[in-house]
Amino acid sequence: MAVHRHTTTRDLRRGNRSVLLWSLYFDGPLSRQELSARTGLSVTTVSTVVGELLGEGIVVEAGAVDSDGGRPRILLRVDPDRRYAVGVDVGETRVRVELYDLAMNERAKADHPLESGRHDVGTVVERILVGLDEVIASAAVDRADILGVGVAVSGVVERTGASEGGALVHGQTFAWDAVPLARLLRAGTATHPGTGLPLHIENGAMTLGQAEMWFGAGRGADHAVIALIGSGVGAAVVANGAFYRGATSGAGEWGHTIVQVGGRRCRCGARGCLEAYVGAEGILDRYHQARRGRPAPGADEESALAALLADGSAAARRVLDETTVYLGAGIANLVNLFNPRRIIVGGWAGLLLGGRLLPQIREAVAGHALRHPYERTTVELCRLGPDAVALGAATLPVERFLAGGGTGV
Repeated sequence: MAVHRHTTTRDLRRGNRSVLLWSLYFDGPLSRQELSARTGLSVTTVSTVVGELLGEGIVVEAGAVDSDGGRPRILLRVDPDRRYAVGVDVGETRVRVELYDLAMNERAKADHPLESGRHDVGTVVERILVGLDEVIASAAVDRADILGVGVAVSGVVERTGASEGGALVHGQTFAWDAVPLARLLRAGTATHPGTGLPLHIENGAMTLGQAEMWFGAGRGADHAVIALIGSGVGAAVVANGAFYRGATSGAGEWGHTIVQVGGRRCRCGARGCLEAYVGAEGILDRYHQARRGRPAPGADEESALAALLADGSAAARRVLDETTVYLGAGIANLVNLFNPRRIIVGGWAGLLLGGRLLPQIREAVAGHALRHPYERTTVELCRLGPDAVALGAATLPVERFLAGGGTGV
């Protein structure tokens, strides 16, 4: 049965505000005349809505430009200091909390290490809450001016209801089973109170993907795959300009596609997963074996992987050659399955590997992918660096703000 939704004047006003804010956010500064041309809204509507946004301080004037024979045109932009957003990256080795202004300039950062294999929920919740207080104090911003907190996690984020507390995290490699992370962050811990800020829970590959699509290598691409390679491996698939999530938001677990039947044991419990060959933990485990049990130099996974890349020994070359082949095959599977215009490799390990081995990785992709789709695909690196997951998490409350026309969170 068709459902007819009555559009109210309030809905129309909010929609017009949203259209203008999106345009100013990504393409500003712009004049009223340019806004009208870009959005299709009449000059009268633009002037009325801009007047509201200026009065509320969401939009500010940003200089003027000469017009043809008339008065100079006033340029407008979203005020970067009007509101703020926090992004949290719950990674394999640390919890990273970053506070941004609306222009996505980083204002404060807090890093809290996680012990290897220690990702119990209580510890992660405590790290997030402590880091949140630290960045707010460091940036000296009012909590009332913070749009919300985006939290990026490993695993599947299942949406079970309209409220933020309905998000359940299934992180098999962390032994997280239907964890109500937002509810736990509300409740707090025995040693730290919870937060009342709006919360947005999302998969880390998705937040990396959103950051790259908004500001990085994905801009302008309607079909792309953003690959996140750290200790674990995931991907965000963009089709027709929208993220593909699957029936239960479980799409993108690229790291747990099988590349070797009966192969190496993965952290998820299966054998032969791509993650067991190209994730940092799997790479370093093979390096450990190639060194006849001698551990890789370095205090943590990041320094150990950097040491492997700098090692010119035959054992190191064998491990890296094998990693390149498996990563090329894994990316070729993405090419053949999704036919994207761009594949963007990110994550701290992906950036380390790609910075050294990207030509070889591209060669391996070409050797495994179908020729026709590969010839129309580029394989490139994430442009936003190792903080891109947290940056993308911070865009989640910003997205809500823009979509709502700046009228609330």
